[in-house]
Amino acid sequence: MVLGRFQPFHIGHLKMVEYVASKCDHLIIGVGSCNKQDTSDNPFTAREREEMIIKSIHLEVPYSFHEIPDFGDNGEWISWIAKNICFDVFYTNSANEKEIFEKAGFRVEEIPFFNRKLYSATEVRKRMASKKDHVKLLPQGTLEVLDKIDGVDRILSCVD
Repeated sequence: MVLGRFQPFHIGHLKMVEYVASKCDHLIIGVGSCNKQDTSDNPFTAREREEMIIKSIHLEVPYSFHEIPDFGDNGEWISWIAKNICFDVFYTNSANEKEIFEKAGFRVEEIPFFNRKLYSATEVRKRMASKKDHVKLLPQGTLEVLDKIDGVDRILSCVD
């Protein structure tokens, strides 16, 4: 399993998903903070983010999605994941997630960062809001979904 908020799904996410897919027979993509939307940090719905991913990835292994809510409490969050999602290995590049999953008894493998300074959803949203070049940071599938849902306008209208 790999987990992300994917707000929006960018090229770094794409490389991460492809990396993990190369290591497994079936990939579970956890769409985090599925219960958060219409805020500056979480402007897109879980379904919109799943559509961005579906239109952007071309994997040789089967994959599925699990929407994972944000509880604001790590214990409640990991407990929910353990009860609701069956997986063998959790892949992450987050030290915090690594610690949480290992403490809960999960096998964790690390993922390399793929040009983290450039490929960051925060950076993408910042560029979208300031109408700077964000296009080169996103796969074509994400661009198609953003165009369909007026994603730049969504970024501009979201206020926490």
